[in-house]
Amino acid sequence: MITRREILQVGAATAALASLPGSLGLGPLGRAFAQQRLTEAELLAFEPLGNVTLLHVADVHGQLVPVHFREPSVNLGVGDAKGQPPHLTGKAFLERFGIPEKTAAAYALTADDFEALAKSYGRIGGLDRLATAVKSVRAARGDDKVLMLDGGDTWQGSLGANRTRGQDMVDCFKLLKPDAMTGHWEFTYGEARVKELVDQLGFPFLALNVRDTEWNEPVFAPYKMFEKGGVKVAVLGQAFPYTPVANPRWMMPKWSFGIREEEVRATVAKARAEGAQLVVLLSHNGFDVDRKLASRVAGIDVILTGHTHDALPVAVAVGKTLLVASGSHGKFLSRLDLDVRNGAVQGFRYKLIPLFADAIRPDPEMRAAIEKARAPFAGELARVVGHSESLLYRRGNFNGTFDDLICDALMAERDAEIALSPGFRWGTSVLPGAPITVEDIHNATAITYPQVYRMKMTGERLKEILEDVADNLFNPDPYYQQGGDMVRCGGLGYAIDVSQPIGRRIQRMTHLKSGKAIEPGTEYVVAGWASVNEGTEGPPVWELVERHVAAQKTVRLQLNSTVTVTGL
Repeated sequence: MITRREILQVGAATAALASLPGSLGLGPLGRAFAQQRLTEAELLAFEPLGNVTLLHVADVHGQLVPVHFREPSVNLGVGDAKGQPPHLTGKAFLERFGIPEKTAAAYALTADDFEALAKSYGRIGGLDRLATAVKSVRAARGDDKVLMLDGGDTWQGSLGANRTRGQDMVDCFKLLKPDAMTGHWEFTYGEARVKELVDQLGFPFLALNVRDTEWNEPVFAPYKMFEKGGVKVAVLGQAFPYTPVANPRWMMPKWSFGIREEEVRATVAKARAEGAQLVVLLSHNGFDVDRKLASRVAGIDVILTGHTHDALPVAVAVGKTLLVASGSHGKFLSRLDLDVRNGAVQGFRYKLIPLFADAIRPDPEMRAAIEKARAPFAGELARVVGHSESLLYRRGNFNGTFDDLICDALMAERDAEIALSPGFRWGTSVLPGAPITVEDIHNATAITYPQVYRMKMTGERLKEILEDVADNLFNPDPYYQQGGDMVRCGGLGYAIDVSQPIGRRIQRMTHLKSGKAIEPGTEYVVAGWASVNEGTEGPPVWELVERHVAAQKTVRLQLNSTVTVTGL
């Protein structure tokens, strides 16, 4: 059984830091204290168990280098998930897992004291730090016992990934030598490009739930058998089931998706019949979907879950299935050791490893590959557009300051009354007092359908949009949760009762400039981006955001209190 020390090594190792004079928010001095307390050996320390080790990353979103990424302060659960991990934030999260406040673990896993702790602990992630961790585990454990698995959303989310259409991520990730991956945003490069990149991988792209619409045949391999530690391991792939709903259907017109629960059940049975002693689902369903799936499909030992960007310091048991959530943006590497005997898991030990960039040595081979991949864009990525006096972040069910900035830019640059920005979960953070670079802007906007539209919408249509997105997020049945967070609104405030059914969640809407209620029959000028409709016309969103930031010179954002939430 995993011990508290094993779960919370980073928190335990740095708990005393908060009591040191000047340890928080003092720039280099604070960083010096942090670096003395955090070491690579300590971060990677693990008492091995059993005969199989699973390493898992997910939702890297195009990030090759270390980042600042603030975890959400609001992450509501509904139905059976209400009040359950991962739907805990801040103090509730820290208390549930026994993590001391103002520690490295608190910084990595919550939004609490983020600005001050970021100055002490610095950036997290980077594929060169990830490579160091992966190589360390393989060297200590023996490659014959280790499976390295990528949960998808890897090839998208940065300027470099967008410009190279995923090539930079494929080239660098190959050095990690993953054993398999699945996907979601990968598909937004289009069918032809996805196939082209998959052919370069050197390891399987698994997706049992993606089928050809003409012949109803699998597009990708549904699973692969491995032998590790004398155990036959079946790894099943599950791509994001609602890709053609959340993203443009016209980019993958010949492929159909879905949860396909019966197909999962049949594939598990087939793998067991072929002698699999351990069955792993490499999933991009999202945590709540996987929790429900685990309760309904027998025979899955481990689900490595992705899509919802949850970072949990424990493996969550659902019956006999373990769910592992490994966070996002390259911040973490999950290690799960399993004792597999007599065709069953007899025990496990788990650690979510935060990849603190100041503590973990960069792997030279990967660092060279990253420098080569970024070289064509290095000058552009580093160009300073403006400065921010506010913390810019994206995550949260209803608001994010980076999205507030994007909405301001859309309204100003497209002369609109109202702006709509999608509730994407990906996008890095910018600290107060820091420059806003071209790279920062693209980290929040880099997609293959970036056009900013300008059109008139009735109040009735605006309510329909909000209701539809709210149902994707707050439907009590996880199988109907199809998207990210709530659409972000500029110039529009609303009240939402998350306990109500679709059509009744949005209680009122307010036109912020006039202070008047949004009327169903009145038309409003709306600007938005990331439309899933083919042929959408308009300038790319990053162009407008850059122009707006340059005009502002210094960005200052007021506290956003335009959304009132009830029904909790």
